[in-house]
Amino acid sequence: MDKVANTAQAQAWNGYEGTQWAAAQERWDAINDGFNSPLLDAAAIGGADRVLDIGCGAGRTTRLAARRAGEGRAMGLDLSGPMLERARASAEREGLGNVSFVQGDAQVHPFEPASFDAAVSRYGMTFFGDPVAALANIRGALRPGGRLAFICAAEAEANEWLQALAALDGILPLGGFGAPGGPGMFSLTDPDRIRSLLTAAGFAGTGVERVEAAGDWGTDAEDAAAFLLDSGPGRHLLSQVTPDARRLARRVLTEHLRPREGGGAVWLRSTSWLVTAVRPETGHG
Repeated sequence: MDKVANTAQAQAWNGYEGTQWAAAQERWDAINDGFNSPLLDAAAIGGADRVLDIGCGAGRTTRLAARRAGEGRAMGLDLSGPMLERARASAEREGLGNVSFVQGDAQVHPFEPASFDAAVSRYGMTFFGDPVAALANIRGALRPGGRLAFICAAEAEANEWLQALAALDGILPLGGFGAPGGPGMFSLTDPDRIRSLLTAAGFAGTGVERVEAAGDWGTDAEDAAAFLLDSGPGRHLLSQVTPDARRLARRVLTEHLRPREGGGAVWLRSTSWLVTAVRPETGHG
């Protein structure tokens, strides 16, 4: 892997967080797949396009982009070794020959200038220590007129999985959890901040559209509660309380999710921003 600017994120995504996401790839895809078509449609990927997937994780969106760009290519970039290992195995299993995966930090990765027609990201753009530097680096990887499209979380209150965790207030230390800030999942909840960052990084034509999708979080309430609490945010909260409080949290969350059971699934709605922009034909280098 080349040099890293976001060292704390690299440590997390090459530790438990990355290992857990890689092991639970199918579950995370079931949660987030509703955003794939809006994202890839917004990127207007053509059959011969060269596509960059930022924060590609286990590579679901990279592989889908590669299928749309059947005569082109798609490259996924991510900090996480465990997730990229899973991405490569999935691409090989699916017989995709026009996809590749690189371990690196998009904020400082030495992209070949103007080497991509489009850049996409599904929840991979919110973890940069310096988002303007990262966006500017991505802009430089796009050809003039190249397109950027990404999905990022909207306000915490509009995401039902986070509201489910809010039911544990008083049991777990939720103070500030899900609040805007960065780097982290909720660092780009303000559309005005998104526009400002993209403008500062040299992009033009920014659009910010609200999109929603329901995700399958588990087979039943117990399964969904366990997954929520064993993933990164939940595990962090549990680590700060006693074993008794952990057991209570699991019971309370399970009961909170009971009404969402149906047809062998627990459906929770996520709300995000679909952001689009272009690299101008002239101007910034």
